[in-house]
Amino acid sequence: MTQPQAKFMLQTKPVRRAYRCSQRSLMLAVMVAALVLAPSFLGAYWTKVWISAVIYSLAASGVAVLYARLGLVSLAQVALVGVGGWVCLRMAHATGWPFELAMLVGGIVTAVIGIVMGLPALRVRGLYFALVTMMAAGGFTILVTVLQFPNGGLGFSGYAFDPQPMPRPLLAQSDEAMLRYAMIVTASGFLLIWLHQRTAPGRAWALIRRSEAVAMSAGVNVALYKIWGFGLAGFLAGISGSLLAATLGILDARSFPASESILLFALTVVGGIYSFAGQVLSGVLYRIVPALLDSCGLDGNLAFVVFGAALLHALVSAPRGIAGQIQDARERFMQRRPKT
Repeated sequence: MTQPQAKFMLQTKPVRRAYRCSQRSLMLAVMVAALVLAPSFLGAYWTKVWISAVIYSLAASGVAVLYARLGLVSLAQVALVGVGGWVCLRMAHATGWPFELAMLVGGIVTAVIGIVMGLPALRVRGLYFALVTMMAAGGFTILVTVLQFPNGGLGFSGYAFDPQPMPRPLLAQSDEAMLRYAMIVTASGFLLIWLHQRTAPGRAWALIRRSEAVAMSAGVNVALYKIWGFGLAGFLAGISGSLLAATLGILDARSFPASESILLFALTVVGGIYSFAGQVLSGVLYRIVPALLDSCGLDGNLAFVVFGAALLHALVSAPRGIAGQIQDARERFMQRRPKT
């Protein structure tokens, strides 16, 4: 390293440290403001839309874990959201447990199914594994169309012709309270991912992403940590599905087609797979943009044109997504800002 390069590195270190500190402070301030103020200013319609966006931000974080940390493309995340919703509804109607227990069971069962779905990743990768997950998502669509979602009936499926909505959590009886509740659960899911990234699983995933041969030579149990990643992604999807079930009370099989999993993966790439802000943007793109087009009198399907152009842009010139571009712009601004 030459002397000018070393001098530049020394000058930019304080800038990067200050940037990281300001970024955390800004994110915390935005989260607190959104949690306290935002639900009070949204109308009834937009409150429901934002609840859905927050829930799918958590689901997108599971997609990001697999793609950013392990380099694996999963096209079944929305189907796993449906699995979590199915299990949560069944537990709530069959046992009458508090929602938090039913949600935890939904997350655990979905994590197990996610692990089973991820077993082919021990042998295949790339396009072949993506096709396997897409076929699994299609299989779930067919199965849940036959069984239907539980709605208070008897038997294994719990389906009845006189539906009974699942009761909401005690702390989230209104839509405003449900939005705050979903935001807290989603933030907890982000915290769980952050803890994984800072501990042994995160280090193992980084080595596996670089090279499985290097990871094995370093003593990493590649199979274990791959399965761990699928379990975490499935758990987050199951929690998302449970929140969706609590919000709507009744779920419909038509809400979880295989194509939605493909769309969620694409929007996760567009939003940014390497940061939680990117996953929040993914949820916003997934739910807010179509609703915004509808409110403007336009066809909501025009969102697919926007998403296609955004995905092309991300693949060609913005591999870190919109969140990465915003971060780069902010860093350049911090470096050019005159010192006081």
